[in-house]
Amino acid sequence: MNLVLAMLDMTSYLGWKIDFASPKDEAAYCHPGSMAWRVYKNPIALGIGGVAAVLLEFADARIRSGVWDHSTYKVDPIGRSKRTGVAAMVGVYGPASAARRVIQGVTNMHSQVKGKTPGGEAYQALDTELLDWVAATAGYGFLNAYDRFVAPLSEADKTRFYTEGAEIGALYGVKAPLRSTADFMAMMEKLAPRFEPHPIVDEFLAIIVSGQAAPAVPKFLHRALAKASVSLLPPIVRERLGLGPEWNLSWSETAALKAVGKLADRVPVPGSPAWDAALRLGLPGNFVWRSEPEKLRLIAAAGLDPAQALAA
Repeated sequence: MNLVLAMLDMTSYLGWKIDFASPKDEAAYCHPGSMAWRVYKNPIALGIGGVAAVLLEFADARIRSGVWDHSTYKVDPIGRSKRTGVAAMVGVYGPASAARRVIQGVTNMHSQVKGKTPGGEAYQALDTELLDWVAATAGYGFLNAYDRFVAPLSEADKTRFYTEGAEIGALYGVKAPLRSTADFMAMMEKLAPRFEPHPIVDEFLAIIVSGQAAPAVPKFLHRALAKASVSLLPPIVRERLGLGPEWNLSWSETAALKAVGKLADRVPVPGSPAWDAALRLGLPGNFVWRSEPEKLRLIAAAGLDPAQALAA
């Protein structure tokens, strides 16, 4: 389980310690029975989905320039990626007050991000079109990584997942939250004429393959994770980015990722955000790793509303 532990360093943001276990009984933006609690506990889904999301974002020159020119990505890509992961995890599992604080911090930083792409097009990070696309790519990446490499999900489950993210997205300034896979495809098709290959995309994938994020993990798994992320891209995005057959997943790589993904979905991780958030709400620490019927029973026993866990 070294890979799981290596990818779950999600307890601090820019020096501020996030306590997922308190204040006692403070609700998160996502209900314990939500699809988000199920998906975000899995480090394989987060790893593969997170890289896929960055590739989708980097396809647009405005976002690529904003990240490369106005963040620490060039000098500390792993640290920057982990901070992004923390912001995602606190939105799902953290006390609502902590989520608001982190998201406001992200928004304050983004308010300073503006400039011009190499092609001369002006951009600013708080542009609604860019905020909508960044939120869409994260949701699409995490959800489809879980579906492909951990456990198949129904379209109803996918719709629930997207719907659950709308309130958190609004805190970031998202105006067009996804409600379905069709919504993502429509947004992507509108932006697709902008997509283009760029050396930064290759540099980013090289960082992932290098294993800097978790040096103790076998290097072949890092390469497999990068390929898996490419495999999640809709064909038009992969074609525009110029990611050819050298990024195709082999059968053995697919099998290895699925094995680790399924294992991570069954083995509780004490001290992780999902574990501590459950304790905060009066649930067993291993709540999110239990079966769906067990979770509904525990939700009711803790005095939480079971209907919210089933709401679309």
